[in-house]
Amino acid sequence: MLLNEHYLKLYDRFAEGKGSGIPIEVTLEDLAAALFCTVRNAKLILRRLVEEQLVEWLPGRGRGNYSQITFHAGKEDFLFNLSVSLAQNGEYKQAFELLSEYGNGTHAKEQFMTWLNGHFGYKKEEGTEGLPASDSLIFPVLHPPRTLDPAEANYAFDSHLQHQIFDRLLSFDEQLGRIVPGIAHHWKSDNNATQWTFYLRKGIRFHHGQELTSKDIVFTFERLRMDTQNQWILREVAEMISLGPRVVRILLRKPNRIFDRFMCSVGASILPFGLAGQEETQFWTQPIGTGPFKVVSYSNHRMKLAAHIDYHHGRPYLDEVDIVIMPEDCDPESIGYPAVLHTWGKFIQEERDMPTNDWETTEKLRQACTMLTWNLNRGGPQQSEAFRRAVRMIVHPGEMIAELGGARILPAFGFRPDESRTLVIDPLRPERVRSALKEAGYDGTALQISVIDKYKEDAEWIRKRLEDWGIQAEICNYKIWEDADCTISSIILAEDEVCEIETYENRSSVLRKYLDKERMGWITERIDDALGAEQVETRRIVLREIEQHLRDEASVIFLHHRQLNTFLHPFVRGISLNALGWIDFKDVWLETYD
Repeated sequence: MLLNEHYLKLYDRFAEGKGSGIPIEVTLEDLAAALFCTVRNAKLILRRLVEEQLVEWLPGRGRGNYSQITFHAGKEDFLFNLSVSLAQNGEYKQAFELLSEYGNGTHAKEQFMTWLNGHFGYKKEEGTEGLPASDSLIFPVLHPPRTLDPAEANYAFDSHLQHQIFDRLLSFDEQLGRIVPGIAHHWKSDNNATQWTFYLRKGIRFHHGQELTSKDIVFTFERLRMDTQNQWILREVAEMISLGPRVVRILLRKPNRIFDRFMCSVGASILPFGLAGQEETQFWTQPIGTGPFKVVSYSNHRMKLAAHIDYHHGRPYLDEVDIVIMPEDCDPESIGYPAVLHTWGKFIQEERDMPTNDWETTEKLRQACTMLTWNLNRGGPQQSEAFRRAVRMIVHPGEMIAELGGARILPAFGFRPDESRTLVIDPLRPERVRSALKEAGYDGTALQISVIDKYKEDAEWIRKRLEDWGIQAEICNYKIWEDADCTISSIILAEDEVCEIETYENRSSVLRKYLDKERMGWITERIDDALGAEQVETRRIVLREIEQHLRDEASVIFLHHRQLNTFLHPFVRGISLNALGWIDFKDVWLETYD
């Protein structure tokens, strides 16, 4: 790689404007100066360039006769081919850095981005020399998964990947609107909903070939009950008993009539007993599950998944999924090529382009909401309910949507878009804002709003609105969110009631970190009441009561719900966006006409 950079440096210094194939007079001292090295090192580099047939060197003979160097490869083609080679090896960061440093005056960057757009997507390769045909999917993401450990899951992308790698005792079928068998083919509870028994399928195998038994279930749940982010799933578990190789009984201290829904949560994904004999750190470099895809390789710049051919629900059609983790500082949007970065959750084009007639548009209102949450464990103006109410009125969701547009399409009154649709937002009433600010006695203290890049536009809009009312605010990096005054985030209800409960109980969730002990104690009591309720309507009333309380006291300011749009090639089949805003890889197949 370093030799290629030497070639580009020398080309820029001596062949710019002249081109390749033309002898150029130069001295060894000139080469050393261009490479910022000694003449001796310049000779060594020159020898290697000649050996690689990148340049031709004709030494000068006698005093006053210059040596001549001839560059064999044109800069544009050389840079383009080098960038492609790096990208194919997963070195996307280096490819972008080279293009930025040496691409001026060429079309190498444009050519590379065109190639990159074609590089991502669905690939169908015919078998050759006895090898079978293969179907693969390759796509880019800007941020790597934070963890592949389901016990620590708290982000949509992480959860999506964990859904592909692991299975759970049960699954919630979004299309059918009910729980369906998973690893367990049957389950039951007693009348009090404190004793749950699960009957496991025969012949379910982990990716390394070992058959799953009740021993794996008990091990996974004992591990989950330890100091993990998702220990809330088993908060009231008193005992877990293996009644045989394929029967597990779980005893609860309190009734939970939707414990089977808890077993659908990604946090309850099943791991092999003893992590298949590996240490924790080693296991998570290439985790083993029973899901439709197994991890083939995992590094800082890419993850490769391959079909689990013994998957108990049927082998996936795709043979391989290649997830490319783009460097954060190489965001294609920031360098003017937004079309490259298309994830299944949100194509960048959704806010810019219209699909052609040959492409199908899949639209779905995301079961989630974007919201501003106050840190009530930190001193500051937000400790005043009057101040929080004033900000809630100032940050008018209807006006935010009207001014910012894009995928923001519905003002949020709570977590669920279906309920928000039934309500009408009040117009801004300046006299009520002034009254609330007066009651709060706001002293001009600046607020810290912590956000990830995704919500910077929302945060900047909020900052300006607050400034219009004399409230100072500054936007801070998301890395300090636990110590900020407030943050903007999204909550996704992938499993409806259970995800709403997780929003309060996951140890790393915003609400869990920001709400004080008194509020969290009350919320936990109400959740227990909801779990013990026999009727769905009763549970919904209790959970809605929690949500209403947070909204009324403005501990949470609900902002908007977003629309998901995905542009799909007509040959692609099996596509539907799941509740996490992604496509289940196991359902994807390609239709071609021979």
